[in-house]
Amino acid sequence: MATQDFRTERNHDREFVAKAMGIPLLSEEEEIDLAVRWRDQHDEKALHRMVSAYMRLVISTASKFRNYGLPLGDLVQEGNVGLMLAAARFDPTREVRFSTYASWWIRSAMQEFVLRNWSIVRTGTSAAQKSLFFNLRWLRAKIEGRPGELSVEEAKAELARQLNVNVDQVSAMDERLSRRDQSLNQPVGESGGEEWGSFIADDADGPETQAIRNRDNEIQSRWLKAALAELSDREQLIINRRRLQEDRSTLEELGGQLGITKERVRQIEHKAFEKLRSSVLRISRQAVDGGPMAYVN
Repeated sequence: MATQDFRTERNHDREFVAKAMGIPLLSEEEEIDLAVRWRDQHDEKALHRMVSAYMRLVISTASKFRNYGLPLGDLVQEGNVGLMLAAARFDPTREVRFSTYASWWIRSAMQEFVLRNWSIVRTGTSAAQKSLFFNLRWLRAKIEGRPGELSVEEAKAELARQLNVNVDQVSAMDERLSRRDQSLNQPVGESGGEEWGSFIADDADGPETQAIRNRDNEIQSRWLKAALAELSDREQLIINRRRLQEDRSTLEELGGQLGITKERVRQIEHKAFEKLRSSVLRISRQAVDGGPMAYVN
């Protein structure tokens, strides 16, 4: 069924191309007349005639993007969008043919379509990256075809220079172009009993490791709570506000609240932190030795 659908689609594409190529081209006078009628009178028949005459331009441009593995029909559809945008913005009073003006819009629309559909990973977000994506292959072939052999690094350096990017960008894009997205559910081997996803290592912690980590965090929280209890109320306030809260208070804020200078707050904080660290170390040793603080609540 899939093969029949594919053949039907191919036949439809051939019929469409043949029909588009059979539409007569416009003379410059006809083109201007149609553009003026569309601009001034919104004559849809004039627009249709002008756009139809240049469908061959869309098809010709689409054929140049076939090596990116996208259906011709989709490329033509995107090119039609560019062609319509060109018709909407074309100024017939300027001394330029509509085909010349529309070529940029058609090519731009197709390039954006290719970039959106080449990979699920965003590709070519800047003008330099877009130029690299679309020009790397043919420019590399041109460089490799010159007399005299270049090393891989020399070739990459030459590509980077001509495309106005750095060598790392050339290497990254070259790798991207040589590897397409692949489904993790794609069968592997002749039997198809395994999938690609089965061979990807899971770096996440196992249940036992996670349980141990949670238990350690719980015990350390108990030790910290017991150590904080050994500080004075003022020391606890300063340590909490300066060390333990995500939105920390400044020395000036605490000094104003406690009626002391910010330098005095800094001194208390330093002394209290040293006391806290000593208490945590002592409590942890007692816990390891099975002393009275082994099970702090």
